[in-house]
Amino acid sequence: MAVGRASQVRRVAAITLVSIGATVTLLAVTLVIGAYREDAGLSSRSVRTTAEVLSVAFDRTLVRYQTPDGADHIPPDGVGYPAGLQAGQLVEVEYDAAKPDLVKVAGRGAYLTLMPAGTLVLFLWLVIGPVLWWLRRRYGTLFRRDHPQSLSPATS
Repeated sequence: MAVGRASQVRRVAAITLVSIGATVTLLAVTLVIGAYREDAGLSSRSVRTTAEVLSVAFDRTLVRYQTPDGADHIPPDGVGYPAGLQAGQLVEVEYDAAKPDLVKVAGRGAYLTLMPAGTLVLFLWLVIGPVLWWLRRRYGTLFRRDHPQSLSPATS
């Protein structure tokens, strides 16, 4: 019974690893697709202006810019693709004319999400893959409940 229990634990571990890998991969792909869709929507109605960088934090970078109607905007979600910005800096931004709080640094786009998302997925599978290979090599089949010798009635 202990051998059957160990086999079941290995199978659950393998299924858990594959599930985690698939979920993170799906989330990374969704992130990239979302970034491309947001950029497509923004570029169809974009307006360029100069903005002042107010603050740079880990989770967002706040900027202030003025729209043609004279209103000052400080988007609460920050600016898209803020890498390399510093507080006090003036930067060219593009914002959505219909939704002025949707703003990104001019000239930057969704392609910048490919590297971090791709790297995350690559390293995740570089860890999961060898672990699954090792489990399979050491203990045999991982995803079947039955042992291979009990599958075929012709061999009995």
